[in-house]
Amino acid sequence: MNIRSRNKVSADFNMSSMTDIVFLLLIFFMLASTLVTVNAIDVLLPKAGGKTENKGIVSVSITKDGDYYIDADKVEFNQLENSLLTKMSSTKEGSLVIRGDHESAYKNIMQVIDIANRNKIKMILAVKGQ
Repeated sequence: MNIRSRNKVSADFNMSSMTDIVFLLLIFFMLASTLVTVNAIDVLLPKAGGKTENKGIVSVSITKDGDYYIDADKVEFNQLENSLLTKMSSTKEGSLVIRGDHESAYKNIMQVIDIANRNKIKMILAVKGQ
């Protein structure tokens, strides 16, 4: 007597449902990543390795009263861009160090950053170490 079962369990694994899920997740993350925008200013910072040289460093200081200084010379805001370009023209690889007082208006610091961005000047924001 030969008894056979009509219900056979298949040992094969069907991957079609798994690939559908993977493709749906892939599409979801591709769409979600294009909707994310970063609202940041690209700031080129110097590399911190080895010995640093202070060639072409010009600093702009902003006081809490809204006074602007290029290195140690006081400059009016309407003359700031021209004076800064004159100072920076002597070196090709110069950097601008922006030193804003902690009580100075954010608007004043952003105006200096806008001037640097407009003229494609590398800039560094100076902060106090801990």
